[in-house]
Amino acid sequence: MMNGIQDRLQNERAPRALKGLFVLMTVVSVLGLLTGCVSEKSQRKAEGYYKEGLSMIGFDQQRAFVSFQRSIQEDPRHKQAHYSLGHLYARQANFEAAEREFRTVLDIDPEYSAAWVYLGQILAHTDRWDEAIQCYRDALANPLYVTPDLARFHLGKALGHQGQMDEAIKVLEDALLVSPPSVPREQLHLEIGRAYYRIGEDAKARASLSRVASLDKGGAYTEEADKLLGRLGP
Repeated sequence: MMNGIQDRLQNERAPRALKGLFVLMTVVSVLGLLTGCVSEKSQRKAEGYYKEGLSMIGFDQQRAFVSFQRSIQEDPRHKQAHYSLGHLYARQANFEAAEREFRTVLDIDPEYSAAWVYLGQILAHTDRWDEAIQCYRDALANPLYVTPDLARFHLGKALGHQGQMDEAIKVLEDALLVSPPSVPREQLHLEIGRAYYRIGEDAKARASLSRVASLDKGGAYTEEADKLLGRLGP
């Protein structure tokens, strides 16, 4: 009789154990969803789609667009895919969608300085200059940012647009100190020359604009510099 009772108890415990295991597995699954957990398989597929998109972005933007979307479907936190998608939206002048993608990138990684700069450009293009200025400052707050002259170039232009000429000139001149440069030096000298021209510092404007011609012989920047030099006179 004792053996019968023990068998019955064991039979009763088995379903309870299975039920407990099922509950535990369900909780783990829900927690995984809540925390944005992505399987290694999905991460690999996302990376594959992302690289596929990069390989096509120069000659077939529509296919690249689809690949980046597929990458994000596999891994919603693939920041490079979001960034690339934002780039394509920006090229299509869909600035609202581009802004959304860059903000998603920055939600994932607040120190992604390139995304801060691109977002700043989108905001500047839509006349949200003060927000753009803050984006460029946020990009520069990251000491590991590898192309700070790019952020300084756009920050200087934005500050100049807002009439903050002294700070604009300082930021642009600081950009000249970055080595190796990511912004052509002739482009920086042109912006510095424009800034000095606007505040009536003719001698300094002439010096900066003359450097453009020596760095960009016969180029588009030289053409713009020559126009300003013509206004300054001899």
